[in-house]
Amino acid sequence: MFIFNIFRKKKKLDAPWEKYYNVEDLDVKIPNISIYDQVRNSYEKYPNNVAVQYLGKKINYKSFIKQIDNAAKGFSEIGIKNGDIVTILLPNIPESLISLYALNKIGAIANMTHPLSAEEEIKGTLISTKSKYLIIFDEQYDKIENFINDLEIEKVIFVSPADSLNFIKRTIYKISKVNKYKHYPVQEKFMSWRTFYNKSKRAKEITVKKFGRNTPAVIIHSGGTNGIPKNIVIQNRAFIFAARGEQIDLIRLNSGDSALAIMPNFHGFGLSVLMHTPLALGCSTILVPTFDSKKFDTLFKKTKPTCVLGVPTLFEALANSNNEKNLDLSFLKYVISGGDLLPKNLEDKVNKYLADHNSTARITQGYGLSEALACVTMAHDDVNKSGSVGIPLAGNHIKIIDSATRKTLPYGEVGEIVVHSKALMMGYLNDESETNTALQIHDDGYVWLHTGDLGYMDSDGFLFYKGRIKRMIISSGYNVYPSHIEEIIEKHPAVLQCSVVGVPHPYKQEVPKAFIVLKDGFHGLFIKSEIKSYCQKNLAKYMIPSEIVIRKKLPKTKLGKVDFNKLKEDTTGDDEFE
Repeated sequence: MFIFNIFRKKKKLDAPWEKYYNVEDLDVKIPNISIYDQVRNSYEKYPNNVAVQYLGKKINYKSFIKQIDNAAKGFSEIGIKNGDIVTILLPNIPESLISLYALNKIGAIANMTHPLSAEEEIKGTLISTKSKYLIIFDEQYDKIENFINDLEIEKVIFVSPADSLNFIKRTIYKISKVNKYKHYPVQEKFMSWRTFYNKSKRAKEITVKKFGRNTPAVIIHSGGTNGIPKNIVIQNRAFIFAARGEQIDLIRLNSGDSALAIMPNFHGFGLSVLMHTPLALGCSTILVPTFDSKKFDTLFKKTKPTCVLGVPTLFEALANSNNEKNLDLSFLKYVISGGDLLPKNLEDKVNKYLADHNSTARITQGYGLSEALACVTMAHDDVNKSGSVGIPLAGNHIKIIDSATRKTLPYGEVGEIVVHSKALMMGYLNDESETNTALQIHDDGYVWLHTGDLGYMDSDGFLFYKGRIKRMIISSGYNVYPSHIEEIIEKHPAVLQCSVVGVPHPYKQEVPKAFIVLKDGFHGLFIKSEIKSYCQKNLAKYMIPSEIVIRKKLPKTKLGKVDFNKLKEDTTGDDEFE
């Protein structure tokens, strides 16, 4: 792993947004602790506060820390040690956070992976991270059965969605799932979470080395600079720094408040802002394992969160929801949108919905990316300009550059957004070349993250996001990389060439659409369904093309490259074959 020394003493950077902070805010100190220590500090201050809420069940900090400590004993007993990478494929359930912090306590690294990953993606992440341990839903055994015994996996722990439910709900769930999925066989390397945890409670107490801010904590995933999935290594300091910055900006957020965790735990935004930061501040995180956009207002009524952060499509769903009569949202303090542009008409629509339901909150925007642990800028309270994604969090720095020359551009001029922060990734795991492309030392002596995003900054330090340099699709807030989908589809024996573009979708914003040229001897009518099945097996659900179109050839530009703009405008069906 290549790691930059990004915190050497440099000359002062131009930072017009600093006028919105006081001197103490800007002098952000990062204590030499781990994220486990940070949550434990909340336990020591607020032992009876609710830490985690899950489908009506509430877990206070005292119980939460006890479960983490027990799991840490259990992980140590089965052989997990400092520096080991453990892959977690779970949705937003208590076991995912218990595992994360327990692993962090013993110095292991949690590889947070999409629970809906396809078979080949799961195999790929286990191999690329050299994981020896896997924590996965019991319903997904069929996704690993074909390869799990061929890899050097020492233990697989199967978690049930019912494990954290009360007795009645757990019983109902088990009855509903009888014979609905293939159960894992009895093998020494396989065990259930309940068996693991019961053994953990009886395990001997462990003495662990104290791990500090520079210890790797988590691996999250991104397309990097070229669209190929990358393993982003994030250390403790990034989470600790981000929590402090968000505490400064969200000044009305107090211990005992709550955040609605709709965004998933494998997403930097969800894991950091909606789960760790609340736990670091003595608040609670409301875990939502599956989200029903049509019942967003009902979810609000049941959970009453203090703040909610999500992508524009989620807030579109909220503004259109009408299940609850006389819905009172007066408990809401912050409503923040990120992940994509928030259109002005949607901003106005959401604000009207909030006002009509007794909330004084107004929707604002934030900007970030996984390589900087998700949240880089944020608009909040009175520090806001309509259309902007806010100002940098205290301690963060942004400048707009000409990508070709790296020259800093004047205020108001659109260029590439680059970021300097104490929350920058350590690097891409075992990929020095891509790390060097993303993290670059400029003439000012600082290391800057090149985001591949376009925007401009005004003279007050507000950032305005304008789009993407990279050919990337954002679907329901998820980054979808066409080059990755193309690479997978072109491995099918019938496919000669594939090009993927993003097309508009009324709810998801954009969805991928694939244009395919077949090899000689194959015909569209017969092979199309086979390619769709192939995609379902080899791509995550949100990456599967919404439509596959068979072409004799793809349009080209004058330079001989595929003309993606023409493909985006192409609404015709399959070519006819003789």
